[in-house]
Amino acid sequence: MTVTKMSWRPQYRSSKFRNVYGKVANREHCFDGIPITKNVHDNHFCAVNARFLAIVTESAGGGSFLVIPLEQTGRIEPNYPKVCGHQGNVLDIKWNPFIDNIIASCSEDTSVRIWEIPEGGLKRNMTEALLELHGHSRRVGLVEWHPTTNNILFSAGYDYKVLIWNLDVGEPVKMIDCHTDVILCMSFNTDGSLLTTTCKDKKLRVIEPRSGRVLQEANCKNHRVNRVVFLGNMKRLLTTGVSRWNTRQIALWDQEDLSMPLIEEEIDGLSGLLFPFYDADTHMLYLAGKGDGNIRYYEISTEKPYLSYLMEFRSPAPQKGLGVMPKHGLDVSACEVFRFYKLVTLKGLIEPISMIVPRRSDSYQEDIYPMTPGTEPALTPDEWLGGINRDPVLMSLKEGYKKSSKMVFKAPIKEKKSVVVNGIDLLENVPPRTENELLRMFFRQQDEIRRLKEELAQKDIRIRQLQLELKNLRNSPKNC
Repeated sequence: MTVTKMSWRPQYRSSKFRNVYGKVANREHCFDGIPITKNVHDNHFCAVNARFLAIVTESAGGGSFLVIPLEQTGRIEPNYPKVCGHQGNVLDIKWNPFIDNIIASCSEDTSVRIWEIPEGGLKRNMTEALLELHGHSRRVGLVEWHPTTNNILFSAGYDYKVLIWNLDVGEPVKMIDCHTDVILCMSFNTDGSLLTTTCKDKKLRVIEPRSGRVLQEANCKNHRVNRVVFLGNMKRLLTTGVSRWNTRQIALWDQEDLSMPLIEEEIDGLSGLLFPFYDADTHMLYLAGKGDGNIRYYEISTEKPYLSYLMEFRSPAPQKGLGVMPKHGLDVSACEVFRFYKLVTLKGLIEPISMIVPRRSDSYQEDIYPMTPGTEPALTPDEWLGGINRDPVLMSLKEGYKKSSKMVFKAPIKEKKSVVVNGIDLLENVPPRTENELLRMFFRQQDEIRRLKEELAQKDIRIRQLQLELKNLRNSPKNC
């Protein structure tokens, strides 16, 4: 199979999306004064849904993130309440796709935590998580919710393992143990029956998640893969990475044959990581570089040339990461087909960018808003773990986009016990592998010793008080 090298030049063809343009929100509709994290981990540090915006922030000691109701735009006060229960930096955050006030976070402290955000947002700092999930032996870099099943969460750690958590029971139920280095990215196909990963070992994998079986594997020597995304139901994958000449590059793959990419296209010579975003409803692909100010967009088709360049949104402010609004949170009256929330670290600013299809008519544009995955899960955890696959429950954006999910998260009651997956106890004492881990463990133990000493001192004082009260009672003359 020959690899097609493509030109970056626009190919003029009939497409209803060829005039899509990016519109930046007015300053009063941005979120200002946010101490965005300076962490260099290659994640977005931002998650958004139809109700809340969450941003990982810079914090001294432990890790924290802000959760802001979307209507609360403008300047955010420095003492605005935070979610701050992690003992290490927060590395990734993701909203539950079916319950819009439940968010998952993972951290350098090796834990994954599930938080329930109260109606109307936080009024005070939140330190108690709804669920604390311990199973990784090193820091956890990624979390992803299953796209069609309620309460199934995937986490990828620096122990090279992917754990699948059933939140109905609060335990890991499967472990994927096929990677030989740090996992860089995870992406699901439409029904969540396949998982694709990129890894620091330069391999692209397609995995059956329940069995952990690797169905396809590509050893990417000429195209060092960084990020991957499933292209809906097209049976295609798109990866971003670096060519052998250190230029930024994208590649399109057949998910059933990873022996060679269908096409490769060089983007530019910049060094920032390229984040891919795919909209299955419009078949549009967005490419945004970390540290760039621009977002390129393309249209994907199943026939050659597969990838057609449309346009580029340009901005002078560099982006650290980008949050993406789910479809049911878009403004269909403005013909908005995609919305980014851009993190501008230097200004402490979160800037919404709407991608708009220019239309003269004010009526609902059915051709650009097909039925789309909604807020109802298609499966329960037991059904999915039992081997059932089901496509997402679709919704129309014409009437259903204002409907809120009636689902409520119920945290399981957990007892302290060992966590055994595939016959391995994940919570047995794992020795620290680096000096930083050793220091973190030492400081954590010091904090625990200090807390216990304080508790002991308080109890000593209380005992002395009770003894004094008892003595006074005994010495007081009895009332006749």
